[in-house]
Amino acid sequence: METKRVHGIVKSLCVFVILIAVITGVSLAVKHKEQPAPAAINVVTEKVLMPGGQSVGVKMDVKGVLIVGLQEIETITGEVVNPGLLSGLQIGDTILEINGQKVYRAAEVQNVVNKIRGEVLLKLKRKNDIMEISLTPVVAKADNMYKLGIWVKDKTAGIGTLTYYDPQNNCYGALGHAITDPETSAILPVAEGELVNSKVESVKQGRAGDPGEIRGIFYEADDPLGSLEKNSEFGIFGNLYGKIDHPFYDKPLPIGYQDSVKVGPAYILTTLDNNQVECFEIEIEKVNRQVKPGTKSMTIKVTDEGLLKKSGGIVQGMSGSPIIQNGRLVGAVTHVFVNNPEKGYGIFIEWMLQEQMSKRVDE
Repeated sequence: METKRVHGIVKSLCVFVILIAVITGVSLAVKHKEQPAPAAINVVTEKVLMPGGQSVGVKMDVKGVLIVGLQEIETITGEVVNPGLLSGLQIGDTILEINGQKVYRAAEVQNVVNKIRGEVLLKLKRKNDIMEISLTPVVAKADNMYKLGIWVKDKTAGIGTLTYYDPQNNCYGALGHAITDPETSAILPVAEGELVNSKVESVKQGRAGDPGEIRGIFYEADDPLGSLEKNSEFGIFGNLYGKIDHPFYDKPLPIGYQDSVKVGPAYILTTLDNNQVECFEIEIEKVNRQVKPGTKSMTIKVTDEGLLKKSGGIVQGMSGSPIIQNGRLVGAVTHVFVNNPEKGYGIFIEWMLQEQMSKRVDE
């Protein structure tokens, strides 16, 4: 009897312990359920930029001295030679140093050569390569000066269109393609330069086989808009010194990456009459999905009757005009079809931003 009573107590205790365990487990489970760990929340902020469309002037000093031509020299002995050509110099080479002395201006080359009056060692940049070439100048019969038989330049200037600026850091992008030397097509390396105000004076209409042109003048050159720090295949880049007002937008627009660009209607912002930014309708006819940067990301066609009447379509000086589709800044105008000025190419905005953030190509 006593044994049964003990077994009953033990059995009751076991049930009690089991009940405690079950209740505790339930309470723990309920407690865990009532106080979940906070979930991680990823907040993605869209990149936004202020669109451009303003006509801008570009003044640039070339880094080094660019060879734009090779010339035969008649010497004091009556011989006709070209020392530069014979030594292997090429159009498009940039002279960085002569006998270890850095040169920045075209006039410096002649001065240094005429001080040395003998063999010189030129340090050159040819595309992305640095090399050295030795040559001996000749004395020209015309003026008794020592000459290398080369034409050089150290400055350039032109008109283009602002594409965007970043209100967070005042970085800007413009043109959508490089500033190149017209004789050599070489991309001009920047020593220093400025972005200045430009006023459109006239527009030469584009026709098949004869590209049109925006003709403008610089003004307020003593009060530049910003610095010019980089000239690359995908545009020019630098920093603005202050805010630039826009007639259509008081807030920045989100950018559209290439996967958001569609065949269909869009519009560009550019400056023609009265030095005012205007909005013109275009059609994106083809989108070229690109795995690496290129300036021919999309084919566009001007459909706006007003723009066709004013300029015949896309003209020189319009490069950099921002392309906007579905409320997003998606690219910029880069090239015109020579045989059909109603059509041209545009670059994806992502390639310009990528280039802006990369290291200067001419450093």
